[in-house]
Amino acid sequence: MGPEAVAALVLEPAGVYVDGTLGGGGHSRLILEALGPLGRLIALDRDPEPRHWAAAGWGRNESRLAVSAGSFGDLSEILAGLGQGPVDGVLLDLGVNGRQLAAPGRGFSWLLDEPLDMRLDQAQPLTAREVVNRYPEKALAEVLWRYGEERAARRLARAMVRARSRAPLETTGQLAALAARVLYRPGPPPRLHPATRTFQALRLEVNRELQELEKFLKAAPAVLKPGGRLVVISFHSLEDRLVKTAFRSGGEDGRPNWLPLAKKPERPEAGEIERNPRARSARMRAAARLSASDSRAAGLARPN
Repeated sequence: MGPEAVAALVLEPAGVYVDGTLGGGGHSRLILEALGPLGRLIALDRDPEPRHWAAAGWGRNESRLAVSAGSFGDLSEILAGLGQGPVDGVLLDLGVNGRQLAAPGRGFSWLLDEPLDMRLDQAQPLTAREVVNRYPEKALAEVLWRYGEERAARRLARAMVRARSRAPLETTGQLAALAARVLYRPGPPPRLHPATRTFQALRLEVNRELQELEKFLKAAPAVLKPGGRLVVISFHSLEDRLVKTAFRSGGEDGRPNWLPLAKKPERPEAGEIERNPRARSARMRAAARLSASDSRAAGLARPN
């Protein structure tokens, strides 16, 4: 949904924009194509690999690009450190991109049997291995239920605790095999691998992804100019629910901060899903930052 996201984001070719999830750089490159010679893009990522891909590869000769280490949850502080005031637009493409999933040794996918890691920032101490081997059964079940929406969370957590009592769960292959065994159902193979929700839940817990999103959404009105655009692409209902709620809720004074550009999220077309099956669950929401006068007018127009 890159072209659609950039079309909703970039209104001022000479403006300053933020790609809060640099990843493979696909969206950043599209934003740069939409900017004029005076435009500027600030791209963030907690993971050092995407920053290296940009600095040493596609972005090495791009003077309009500034790549920074950090999470979009800390965007206010990052912009202040760069001496940058409110920007014209922010784009978030949540989750992990395909290049990160395929990178060996990171432990994001069950397709490779490798150590359970799942950290976006390799400097942080918590890994997926720590979660599955050290969390109490109740806490582990809560992670699987809250972040993976796994219906069999208690049963799966019980099986993990039982397995680790014999030997630690060390690899993605071990965890995927355990999930497949516990969640097995007779009949045709399921569309999703049985470990899909488990891996999602562990990644969200390890990287505090929902907490970072909540933190960003609270601060987002202050980092955008009036009329500036916020575009968020999410890949599961937990993320999308947070974005939808933020766009509909007001600030501390009860007045709205956002004007959503559409009532419902935009979904990828069939052709894109065919080219990239991971896009099938994508939802894009976009909103404009209301000015103080627009916010007052919108607040007055709301029914009591």
